[in-house]
Amino acid sequence: MTADGGSGNTPVQPDWASLATSAAFKKLMARKKAFVLPAFLFFFLYCMALPVFVGYAPKLMSTPVIGTVTLAYLFALSQFIVGGIIAWLYVRASEKLDLLVNNVLDRARSFRGDE
Repeated sequence: MTADGGSGNTPVQPDWASLATSAAFKKLMARKKAFVLPAFLFFFLYCMALPVFVGYAPKLMSTPVIGTVTLAYLFALSQFIVGGIIAWLYVRASEKLDLLVNNVLDRARSFRGDE
């Protein structure tokens, strides 16, 4: 035993370069990118649509919908709903991604010899 309480054996690190080039890791990153990039682009464009509509169609966006609540207010509030829906969809997608993460972690463990 060493002074720090360890056995003196330094943990063996996996070959990160090999792991990053593995098919399992590439598949994980491709699947994650396939969700994150379109979701980000959609939400970004959705958020940018409000100032564009307010700037270029002010009469449309100032149209009262319910009492003094205008279309612009509803559009702004809808961004919270859309953000929540995207978060919910990501949680569902991440359940499938977790299987791929486990494959990558199993590969890392096999490099270290933990199995």
